[in-house]
Order: sequence, then structure tokens, then C-alpha cells
Amino acid sequence: PLLPFLAVGAAVWYLLAVRVIASQGRKWPWTRTASFLAGCIALALVTGLAIDSYGYRLFSAFMFQHLTLSILVPPLLVLGAPGRLLLRTTRHRGVGRYVLIVALGALRCRVSRIVLHPGFTIPVFLLSYYGLYLSDLFDAAAASVAGHLVLQVFFLTSGLLFILPILSTGPMPVRQSNLGRFFDIFVEMPLHVFIGVILMMAPRPLTDTFARPPANWNVDPAADQAVAGALAWSYGEPIALLTTLIFAIRWRRDEESESAKREANVERDEAED
Repeated sequence: PLLPFLAVGAAVWYLLAVRVIASQGRKWPWTRTASFLAGCIALALVTGLAIDSYGYRLFSAFMFQHLTLSILVPPLLVLGAPGRLLLRTTRHRGVGRYVLIVALGALRCRVSRIVLHPGFTIPVFLLSYYGLYLSDLFDAAAASVAGHLVLQVFFLTSGLLFILPILSTGPMPVRQSNLGRFFDIFVEMPLHVFIGVILMMAPRPLTDTFARPPANWNVDPAADQAVAGALAWSYGEPIALLTTLIFAIRWRRDEESESAKREANVERDEAED
């Protein structure tokens, strides 16, 4: 249970860091704390409860895990601004100094600029759906417990890489324009719809992993695959729409802020003249 332990550890660190902020007399928005903790809870539940066992034999259960890890958990974690919290609470001496060096080095390195660029994040996100389920790659990876875990980590990582440039408010090695980020969202939203249609319309199981569920479960693998497709259709769209709404609100605030700055500059120039 690697990911549940990771979720618990991240939640504990976040709460301790928020406590440090409070002890310094500074404020930290409760909405960020609630969002990050909700992401940790969702991560722990979807990988630590019995659904993880069903995910080895049922396509519908595995798809629920996939969607939660790649679509729901990443925005919740990113909206918690853990990077900003890390920079604000880490001491500049002792071990904290090396933590800051590693964090700032990761922000400035070329690898970070590459993996957070839309030319990389969007293809990886596409691979996590179409490249896996429509090829033999998924069966090869899901044949073992280790492979199952690697897939879960990959889903979570691909979701984080995709959503970080869109929703992060902290320092980033790649900072797109609002129009560019909106385009990324527009490209991503139909992905779940199309893969869902493919899974629902397929006349036979597309993966060997879920083609033979236990006989005493009385599960039709083709029908279960159709349920997985319906989840891909219905689960992802509301979350994508909510993400778009949050982004649109931020875009409007940015526009209002830029407009106010321009007006202030015009008034200052007029006063100087």
C-alpha cells in the first residue's frame, strides 16, 4: 500500500506546515488546506480500500481508480499550493537549506521545463488512456502487483504534470499564457468522452487482464467494460468543467488586475505630464 502511506504522509506534513505558518502569525487560506487534504483522502481511499483488489479483476473498478488518480486527485492537490507552502515554511539553514536548494534547482532545471511543457504533458495524458487500453502495453504492465502499482503511480503523475501548469499559482519553470492554458483544457476535456465511447461500443473485451473475471462473480466482461466506458464518459466531464470554471475565474481576476495596473500607469503618466 505505497500510495495510501504517501497520502497519509503528505497530509501530516501539510498540517504541520500550516501549523508553522500559524505560529509565525501569518495566514494560510483554509480553502487550500481543505483542498489538499481532500486530495490526500481521495488518494488513500481509492488505493487503500477493497476497490484496489477489485481493480485487478474488474475493468470498471480499475477505470474508477484511473479516473480518480488522474482527474480528481491532481487538481485537489495542486489547489492546495503545497509548493508555495514548502517554500514559506522551510528554514534557510540546516537540512532546510538543502531542501530549498533541491526544490529551487528542480524548478530551474531543463528537465522540469520539458516535462511541464504542453508538448509533453498532453501526449503523456493521451498515452494513459489510448496508448494503454488500445494496445498490449496495458496487459503487459497489469500482469503483476508491481505493474499494477506502477500504473497507478503513472496515472497520478500524468495527471499532476498536466494540471500543474494550468492551476498552479506558485513559481513554475514553464508559465503559459491564460489562452494557452485554456487551449490545454479544451484539448483534454474530450479525451474521456472518446475513450468512453470506444469502450462502450466494443463488442468484446479489449484487454486480456479483465477478460476472465472469477466465474462465481457472474460478471460479463463486455458489460463490465461498457460500465468502465460509461465511467470515463460521466466521471471526468463534471470535474473537467469545474476545473475550467476555476481557471476562468482566475483568468478574469488576472484581466482585472492587469487592467487596474494599466489604468494606474496611465494616471501616473498624466500626473507627471
